[in-house]
Amino acid sequence: MRALAKVNPFPALSSLFYPAACVVCSGDVERPEYLCESCRDRAPRITPPFCTKCSEPFFGAITQTFSCANCEHRILHFDSAIASYRSRGLVRNLVHAFKYGRQRHLRHPLAEWLGETMSDPRLRGRRFDMIVPVPLHPARERERGFNQATLLAELFARQAAVPLRLALERIRYTNTQTAYDRAERMENLRDAFRLRKNTNVRELRVLLIDDVLTTGSTLSECARVLKKAGAVSVYAATAARA
Repeated sequence: MRALAKVNPFPALSSLFYPAACVVCSGDVERPEYLCESCRDRAPRITPPFCTKCSEPFFGAITQTFSCANCEHRILHFDSAIASYRSRGLVRNLVHAFKYGRQRHLRHPLAEWLGETMSDPRLRGRRFDMIVPVPLHPARERERGFNQATLLAELFARQAAVPLRLALERIRYTNTQTAYDRAERMENLRDAFRLRKNTNVRELRVLLIDDVLTTGSTLSECARVLKKAGAVSVYAATAARA
């Protein structure tokens, strides 16, 4: 993939002198777009058929609803987890540049992809009382400089006109999930989250937000804590699905 374009830290000032540019190929775009049409078309979408629980695509001839191998024989506490794009190629590179390369401006195209989940039948027309980002442990957040889920949730909540609440906190530092299989991920996250003090979710409908869904273990553990505290439903939306 071509290197991501560096964006001037003073976009309002630079717009007086420089044309808007695609963050991937540096091609011209109309403000406030961040991706040109060509690069936008390169983002791999998730299309039916897919797992109704976790959005895992199925490559085959199937018309009925189904649960994938990732969801079978395990308890996932969220009602459904929805993503509109696969974390492949261009999408994966943008996520990684945002998350690990500290290119915070990339939250804007990722938030747009996140917003597309609201047109999914599992979320369309559904009302939520609060949007809750998946928290990082304070030590991890200091290392990274920000919580990527919170930055995405802030933009998403503004667009959806739903209150953003930092309802959860991560109380146990865990190793990165990337080295673990599904069972190990679930064990690694056991009792890693709790409801923040003076936070009430009883009888509320919650939408969890994160950057990427992999096995769903993190979202499931967050949903378990929220439902144990009385939330009546917990759906999840992510910018991409691994």
